[in-house]
Amino acid sequence: MRFGKKGKLSPRYVGPYKIIQRIIQVAYMLELPLKMSLVHPVFHIYMLKKVVGDPSLIDPVETIKVNEELTYEEIPVAILDRQVQKLRTKEIASMKVLWRNQQVEEATWEAEEEMKKIY
Repeated sequence: MRFGKKGKLSPRYVGPYKIIQRIIQVAYMLELPLKMSLVHPVFHIYMLKKVVGDPSLIDPVETIKVNEELTYEEIPVAILDRQVQKLRTKEIASMKVLWRNQQVEEATWEAEEEMKKIY
């Protein structure tokens, strides 16, 4: 998965970082730790949060292992629910999967056949 994305391309909040410089009106340079040296430090204003209300929503950088290609692997933790969609000629089985480093609200529906092939 690409860094900063999970589930259905929803952004991931990694941690509070200090703004070093305003590049243009809608882009800011952040002071990132050395572990995130491969990540480009300039972000669009829509990718930033002004206030973090709940500190439990912050994922520590140490728990996310980003490789050289700026990707990381999501690992399923639990299956929360299962459903079968009935179409005219076939049935599609889906399961709600809770991934590592995610809250229960962020669990995604995945095809059961694909999950069985991969895991």
